[in-house]
Amino acid sequence: MSDPAKTRRHAERVRELVASLVREIKDPRLGMVTITDARLTGDLRDATVYYTVLGDPTEQAATAAALESAKGMLRSRVGHALGLRHSPSLSFTLDNVLDHVNEIDDLLAAARHRDAEVQRLAAGKQYAGEPDPYKPEPEDDDEGEPDRVGAREDQG
Repeated sequence: MSDPAKTRRHAERVRELVASLVREIKDPRLGMVTITDARLTGDLRDATVYYTVLGDPTEQAATAAALESAKGMLRSRVGHALGLRHSPSLSFTLDNVLDHVNEIDDLLAAARHRDAEVQRLAAGKQYAGEPDPYKPEPEDDDEGEPDRVGAREDQG
């Protein structure tokens, strides 16, 4: 098990290397791909590379096949550049960031719509109950004398 900081540095290096090496792949199935992240296991033997593809699901599937076929070349070049004893095995995972962005946008639009609906329903309405729910304290009848705690009365 290696140091987590070392693992993060190597993962960032793997991301940079794969991003630069993807441009060299001459596969016509490879679409507009962007490498978004890479994660390494603690023993530096397995790397998961996350990517996005611009296009429809058929282009995404074609890009996944192209990356899978270029996996051996990418692994050897990454392993050589990292200088580790064992080259990490690469697995590619589609990072569907755009789907998450669209889902969040839809949720925000629905929340704005609900907000507007609540504002429309609340227009012209009044709160239930009295206008001032905090009633003032009743005034004491002994206005002249301050209250003294523990004072003795003089008897004469």
